[in-house]
Amino acid sequence: MAQLSRRHVLALGAGGALSAAWRRGAAASEMPAEAHGISAFGDLKYPAGFHHFDYVNVDAPKGGTFSLIPSVRAYNQSYQTFNSLNAYILKGDGAQGMDMTFVPLMVRASDEPDAMYGLAAKSVQISPDRLVYRFTMRPEAKFHDGTKLTAHDAAYSLTTLKAKGHPLIIVQMRDFVSAEAVDDSTLVVTFAKGRARDVPLYVAGLPIFSKAYYASRPFDETSLEIPLGSGPYRVGRFEVNRYIEFERVKDWWAADLPSCRGSYNFDAVRYEFYRDRDVAFEGFTGKNYLYREEFTSRIWATRYDFQAVKDGRVKLEIVPDDTPSGAQGWFINTRRDKFKDPRVREALINAFDFEWTNKTIMYGAYARTVSPFQNSDLMASNGPPSAEELKLLEPFRGQVPDEVFAAPFLPPVSDGSGQDRGLLRKAQQLLNEAGFPIKDAKRMLPSGEVFKIEFLAEEPSLQPHHAPYIKNLGTLGIEASFRLVDAVQYRARVEDFDFDMTIQRFSMSATPGDPMRAFFSSQVAATKGSYNLAGISSPAIDALIEKIMSADSREELTFACRAFDRLFRAGRYWVPQWYNKTHRLAYWDQFGHPQKLPRYANGVGAPDIWWSDPGKAAKLQQAK
Repeated sequence: MAQLSRRHVLALGAGGALSAAWRRGAAASEMPAEAHGISAFGDLKYPAGFHHFDYVNVDAPKGGTFSLIPSVRAYNQSYQTFNSLNAYILKGDGAQGMDMTFVPLMVRASDEPDAMYGLAAKSVQISPDRLVYRFTMRPEAKFHDGTKLTAHDAAYSLTTLKAKGHPLIIVQMRDFVSAEAVDDSTLVVTFAKGRARDVPLYVAGLPIFSKAYYASRPFDETSLEIPLGSGPYRVGRFEVNRYIEFERVKDWWAADLPSCRGSYNFDAVRYEFYRDRDVAFEGFTGKNYLYREEFTSRIWATRYDFQAVKDGRVKLEIVPDDTPSGAQGWFINTRRDKFKDPRVREALINAFDFEWTNKTIMYGAYARTVSPFQNSDLMASNGPPSAEELKLLEPFRGQVPDEVFAAPFLPPVSDGSGQDRGLLRKAQQLLNEAGFPIKDAKRMLPSGEVFKIEFLAEEPSLQPHHAPYIKNLGTLGIEASFRLVDAVQYRARVEDFDFDMTIQRFSMSATPGDPMRAFFSSQVAATKGSYNLAGISSPAIDALIEKIMSADSREELTFACRAFDRLFRAGRYWVPQWYNKTHRLAYWDQFGHPQKLPRYANGVGAPDIWWSDPGKAAKLQQAK
């Protein structure tokens, strides 16, 4: 749930001097060479002057409609509802798809781990100390009302997001110092000394707003007024809490740029909102929307036998997922006294029978998640730390559990019975050792109160997965319950950390960096709206996050992530759940997509690089 999937003014030193020199107009011999793209380690697949990304179909037809339900969310967005067109602040529930209405300075290539190429900016010059980035804006860039998009708009946007954006944006812009428009075409962005490696990438990917538009409007308030954008789509029809439609801008100024050719092919992209997964599935069978990625194994295994699947009008496709699968699990709110002892948290892990749940409820479709870097080489190996990892971990010996220097923690494998007596006995022993005794068949807190746990959820589809877990907790004397609330109340409670345990799903990129702070650092443990749901506050983890963010090579990054993984697992901050190595797709057969989907696309690149196939659409229409 990252991806889950974008992220104090310090002395500027040499970077500040260089920035000042550029503002004065340095001699050409003093200026670094212009670059058409940027990446974390300076490696770019595509040369200057490239025509298009390899994975797109530059001959894809334009037209048609792509409709779907939300499958990812960022900042203040919800899967189930929306009541605001401002998706970059804390207030309200932002509409899905608003990112399509704005352009950033640069855009990512989906077949590279972290490379970005020019969009609103055509090039960038980077100071030798990599603290100052001088972007040259495209003269043809404009907003939807025809007004020019300039460096002044970009400077305003970055400054405003740092001051008034969603808390997660603010956290990820911590090392952003300033943005200054030297003139309409020149933007100078300055970063703090010791900045995180990927902060420039994050900043380059943030939306650019119209400075003139917000001159008479507050940026940090919810609103249903359609904001002035500059992206490939503009907001069309919408009904709060039900749907929102985006219309393709037919004369979009960036349509023929190398980073955009072959993309944004649909005339309309529409998001439908449902409060219940089963109802949402029925909406798909009734063709209320056309594309669906299936996340519920029960539905995939038992319900894709309706007539449209049998006669070929609905196509099913399984696409490998080679990206890091990230983490999904019940995160334990360690801010609460009853969860502060890691022995208690390990007891909760032992009480969950994944093997039974996977076999009985999920048709054996999943594998067990054990790491936040699941399905990647960033995971710690099952043996002791390597010499490179040990060098990073050794300063914390005596401050962290001894197991950090041995094999990393793995959740236990049950006998699959649903109530593994051996694991439950181990859980009871851990609770007793932690000072949580049994009295009158009830598990008691050290304070003398009954040990109670409330599982907070916003949708009913996972209730069957909670039920056997709650039963096992009852066997340990813990009074556990499942609390279902609406999406708005759920988000408010999670943002205020008003929960015992709740499910979180997120993915890390192939090049983890500054977003690690938002999920794991003590810096955000008390920040309202942060993704650090467990309340992790560990100096050792903070230090490893800094190592990850400052790694100078992919090899260094890999070792730092593996060392971090050992620390995180030793903390027992979550009850790990499950993951799938594939994308399960279902769609009404009127679309085309590249034969080989790019590895680092968000999901499978839909709708950005898919297209409407006129022949298939006509055939489908005739088959009604």
